Amino acid sequence: MKRANAITDVRGIEVGHAQDEEALTGCTVILCRKGAVAGVDVRGGAPGTREIELLNPVNLVEKVHAIVLAGGSAFGLDAATGVMRYLEEQKIGFNTGVAKVPIVPAAILYDLNLGRADVRPDSGMGYQAAASASSRAPIEGNTGVGMGASVGKMFGGSLSMKAGVGTASMDIGGGVTVGALVGVNAWGDVVDPQTNQILAGLRSGKVGPLRVGKKDYFADTIRMMQSTVGRGILNLATRTNTVIGVVGTNAKLTKAQATKVAQMAQDAVARTIRPAHTLLDGDVIFALSTGTRKADISTIGAFAAEVMVEAILRAVRKAAPAGGLPGLYHK
Repeated sequence: MKRANAITDVRGIEVGHAQDEEALTGCTVILCRKGAVAGVDVRGGAPGTREIELLNPVNLVEKVHAIVLAGGSAFGLDAATGVMRYLEEQKIGFNTGVAKVPIVPAAILYDLNLGRADVRPDSGMGYQAAASASSRAPIEGNTGVGMGASVGKMFGGSLSMKAGVGTASMDIGGGVTVGALVGVNAWGDVVDPQTNQILAGLRSGKVGPLRVGKKDYFADTIRMMQSTVGRGILNLATRTNTVIGVVGTNAKLTKAQATKVAQMAQDAVARTIRPAHTLLDGDVIFALSTGTRKADISTIGAFAAEVMVEAILRAVRKAAPAGGLPGLYHK
């Protein structure tokens, strides 16, 4: 089968999106009908999550049945309820003897400031996303969890840029595939690590009486953090940002090994987001293992970071203008 350059190239992983295009919010479900061993790494200072502690390697449950990535801030965690309802209908879940309980961790990003703050991903939207999940290559850009995503928000939304959701995959040899999917909603700028050039982020311009940046298109968030104007705004900055994503592989991993892979995949955030892992971001990366292939864990983790880099870059390259923000993708 031809590789689609998507996380769905990993056998056993399906993806479904649902969104409200007017409200600019949505959710994405990464579905594992047969279950997947999972780990997680929480690196940002302002995360919003559900069912994270059960992924600790010392705890009982070995496998999850879906991961939900949603907009809507903490309200968006409700989308996981709809995913649970769908999986229960499909008789998928952890067998407790009297019922099968679907295990559905989730992470959210903040998009209430771009579209409508009173419309958020809910149980119905989560159900819709799960019901639409398939092994086809998922749509990227302004869809699902990426519907209301943006980057470069040091001075709020007026000088930021549109971002979205991206995915990528890689065959690393020996029949092992590693894939990634990510929603990019970072406080900082997105940088191509090959060229060190900003692809999307804080733009130069005026915010009220303040002049941000110079004549260049990008103001450069790191540079602005050193400026008098930037230092003055840091105390007022809001926690409305995050990068949330999933890496998956058909290699056989334990929960501890999956956790290590998730940790290594976070290196991609540090390589492509500048600055990364701030107190203003809620960066969360999950790792899923769906198969029985044998592979070196360090190798899997290294390439998990590589495919996550590509997924992050695609998330901004595939993002179209929306909500008054410019985007890189034009039909």
